[in-house]
Amino acid sequence: MAKKSNLAFTLIELLVVIAIIGLLASISFLAIKEAYRVVYFNKSKAELRSIAQAIHLYMLDHNFDYPPDVVRDMPSGLEEYLTSNPRWPKAPWADSFYDWDYWDSDPGNPDAGSLSFPPEGEVYQISIRFCKYDQPETCRFPDEEWAADFDYWSSAYWCVSGPCRAHGSKPFDHPGCCIGGGCQPGAVLCQ
Repeated sequence: MAKKSNLAFTLIELLVVIAIIGLLASISFLAIKEAYRVVYFNKSKAELRSIAQAIHLYMLDHNFDYPPDVVRDMPSGLEEYLTSNPRWPKAPWADSFYDWDYWDSDPGNPDAGSLSFPPEGEVYQISIRFCKYDQPETCRFPDEEWAADFDYWSSAYWCVSGPCRAHGSKPFDHPGCCIGGGCQPGAVLCQ
């Protein structure tokens, strides 16, 4: 009598294989999500560093003056100083963009926005904004722990000079975080 070989999978074996594939897929998804988080952060840091260097080169050609403040944009003429061309003016996170901020506690300074809260002084920073100007409904914040309590005035920023913060019209402890540059003592660091 010949033995019949059984080469087919049973239902239980198929379910076990499907469960293992599902588990591996979910682990891979979490690893990919974490990798994207790290990539966005590192890209923003590199681009902010590049823009800060462009600001310094701009100053060398403009009698050591910083560019004037602009509203949710970058100063014109800065593009020629960029060594690596970031996706101008878009920042790495979805719907985010770069903003050159210059605030001063002197209300008579026409080139600067107003710095409303201490510590006072001149602030020069490159911010990453997540909301369009005067459109708080357009805010789209990164899915990051450091951005959990962000609002319309919040930003991630690179401090070029002065007591940098999320926004000049808000107190120093308003939600925001410093990515690099001369982060002030007590500033929240993006990580």
